[in-house]
Amino acid sequence: MKKLTTTLFMLVSLLLGAAVSAEEGEDTIVFNTDEQRSQYQRLTEELRCPKCQNQNIADSNAPIAKDLRNEVHRLILEGDNEEQIVDFMVERYGNFVVYKPKFDASTYLLWLGPAAIALLGLVIVIISARKKREALTDSGSTLSNEEKSQLSNILSEDEK
Repeated sequence: MKKLTTTLFMLVSLLLGAAVSAEEGEDTIVFNTDEQRSQYQRLTEELRCPKCQNQNIADSNAPIAKDLRNEVHRLILEGDNEEQIVDFMVERYGNFVVYKPKFDASTYLLWLGPAAIALLGLVIVIISARKKREALTDSGSTLSNEEKSQLSNILSEDEK
């Protein structure tokens, strides 16, 4: 009797453990073609999770990332191309959802800002170098006549 109870307990534990682990597992996503599957993989790696700081929706465990993966799957099955899906996500979640936002009026500073800062730095370096060169050139010709005669006396003494 004791052996039967232990066996039943182990069987129930095993079944409950299997049920819990099956519920925690990832959802199986079904596609009609391999092209759709590869499109899904590309998009989920290119789209950023709105909740996570710098993680794509393929790697994120956040509930919103799961919702986005399901939305991408739905849109792919409806026949939308990658550009349409990305546009839909940007319209819904903003430019944050893509790692490489499109160049438009709202993102021009994001794209041109680093180049403008580098150009500004280069201009500052060039201006500083010119001013320094001019200061060195001007300092050599600003000797008074008395200083020039003293310098020539010193140089003539060194020659003797």
